[in-house]
This record gives sequence, C-alpha cells and structure tokens, in this order.
Amino acid sequence: MTSLKALFENPGFKNISVATFIMMVIFTFGSTGYHFIEGMTWFEGLYMTFITISTIGFTELHTLSNEGRVFTMMIFVIGIGVISYIASQTTQLLFEGELFYKRAMQKRLEKMENHYIICGYGRIGHRIAEVLKEAGLPLVIVENKAQSIERLKEHNLAYVEGDAEDEDTLIKAGVKKAKSMICTLSNDQDNVFATLLARDLNPDLFILVRTNEHTNRNRVLRAGADKVISPYEIGADRMANVILRPHVDEFVDSLTKNMMQDHTFDETLIAEGSVLDGKTLAEINLRSQYGVLIIAILPKSGALNFNPGSSTQINVGDSLILLGDSNQIEKFRSEVCNDERSLSERTRNSVNS
Repeated sequence: MTSLKALFENPGFKNISVATFIMMVIFTFGSTGYHFIEGMTWFEGLYMTFITISTIGFTELHTLSNEGRVFTMMIFVIGIGVISYIASQTTQLLFEGELFYKRAMQKRLEKMENHYIICGYGRIGHRIAEVLKEAGLPLVIVENKAQSIERLKEHNLAYVEGDAEDEDTLIKAGVKKAKSMICTLSNDQDNVFATLLARDLNPDLFILVRTNEHTNRNRVLRAGADKVISPYEIGADRMANVILRPHVDEFVDSLTKNMMQDHTFDETLIAEGSVLDGKTLAEINLRSQYGVLIIAILPKSGALNFNPGSSTQINVGDSLILLGDSNQIEKFRSEVCNDERSLSERTRNSVNS
C-alpha cells in the first residue's frame, strides 16, 4: 500500500495522467475535425486520427482536401509530441521506481542487526524463511537467480542480490551484525566457501549448513560451521521410521503438521528468581500443577539428561525441553521459570552464548 501510494504521489505519474488526458482530447478533436472538414463519420475520424498519430502508414480513407491535409499535419505534430512525452515520463517513472525500491531496500538492510541470513532461496531456503518470518524474526536472503528475486519481492522479504561466496555480498547482507547464517545452497562446495567467508567476517556468528553428501560433513565443520544437517539423510530416516515405527511416526507427524495444534515441543531457561531453583522433579510435580512434561534437561554445564528421573534437581541456568499445551508452556516459562526473554533472544546464535 505504501509503495502504491508513493507511485500515485510521484510527479511523473501525475504528468503521465495529464498527458494521457490531453491525448484523449486530441482524439476527440481529431474525430470532430475530420467529421466537419472531410465529412467522415465519427468512427472514420477516430481511425484517421489514430493512424496519423501512430504513424502506421495505412492509406487514407479517401483523398483529403488541402484543409484536411493541414489538419492532419497539425494532428500529427501535436500527437507525436504528446506520445513522446508520455514515453519519456513512463521510462523515467519506471527507472525512479526501481531506484526508489533499491534505496528503500538499502536502508532496510542498514538497519538490520541480530538478524538471520539465509543463503539460497530454493525449496529448503524458502521453507526456512517462511517459518522464521511467521515467528517474526528479522531475515535477509542472499540470492542470485532472477526468478527467485521476483519471488522475494512478492513476499516482501529483505534480500541482497549476489553470490553468497562473495565477500561484498555477505557484507551487504550485514553478516558482521547478524545473529546467524543458514546456508542452503545446492552445491556443498559453495556452502563450504560461504561458511569460510562468514566465519572470517564474524567469528561469533552461528552458522547452520545444509549438506548433500555425508562425506562433506567434516569439511563443512572444519570450514567453521556450528551445525551441519543433511536433509536427504533426515528424509531417509523419517521414511524408514514410517515402516519400522509407524505409531511413533504418526505422533511426530501430528506435531509437525499442527494436527495437535495446542501441543508442541519447546524449551525454557531457569532464570534467576525462579521458584524451581534447587528443587527436584518430584517436588514440583509439573504435570499436575502446570500441565507440561519435561522431556529432557540441559544443565548449564554438562550433558543432556534425557527423560530425567524424579530425583533430578533443577538449577538456575538449566534449560528444560518441554512438551505440552503452547499456552501453558508460555505461562510456565514466564511465571514459574522467570524466563522473560523474547523469541529473538531465545533463538540460538552461538554455541558459546
């Protein structure tokens, strides 16, 4: 709406509107002139005006008188002038519109910080962008394909046109101020090079990389990636589970496809002042009191404790992996765990954070 309003308020658009109105007046004037000077019908007069201004070069409907020829020359000169003016103003308007869009995008990028960079807007990159956008997280897409750029414009996503393996492109995307970078390029070598550049430009950046070949996993990690995921392996494992563990797969599928819309996996941090600090699971009785279930506990220092026992103690700095009603989890997070972080603050940016 804003861009449309800016278009209507553009002086060039107003000039084109005025010139178009003048052109309509010229057609009316030409039709009237041919009607009275040459005795043509109104439609014949309109046709003569059209072929004169457009310089199509068709033959005249009938031989014109000297007065008709003078009138034709006058119509031609005025009409060509107006058409040339409309063409120049339209070109200028299109150029200014594209220039305005690029300037607005540049300002938008300059304001970005603690954002997420997605390299590649293919099927995987597009899906990740959808999820992060729905969560309200700031995004910048790095893409070099014209078709994908048009989709980014349609989806109103901030983007930088260029190669993710180019240092200048990553700098334009704000890699030095970014929170995380997700590489979803189709070629593993491209992902490795983009990771190397990003790690050099921002040592604190959390880098998540897609890889196609399992053999490239260690290469990507050595390049500086914090986490490497192979969509093909995950997909293959999931398909195998459909056969081996059909009911487990049905449960996971119901969560991931929002069939159980009120339940989800989530995490929370035990912050200073939490009533859970120093208590065991048996003492707090989460299920009956708060309606949530602790799947695992990640201590501030230590290994992940999956399916913790009732004697397990919770301390400040621990992270709890939860399953339950989304509203209850949110209430539990703020009122019981004293975790007042925003979604952006809770998202991962560094393994050391």
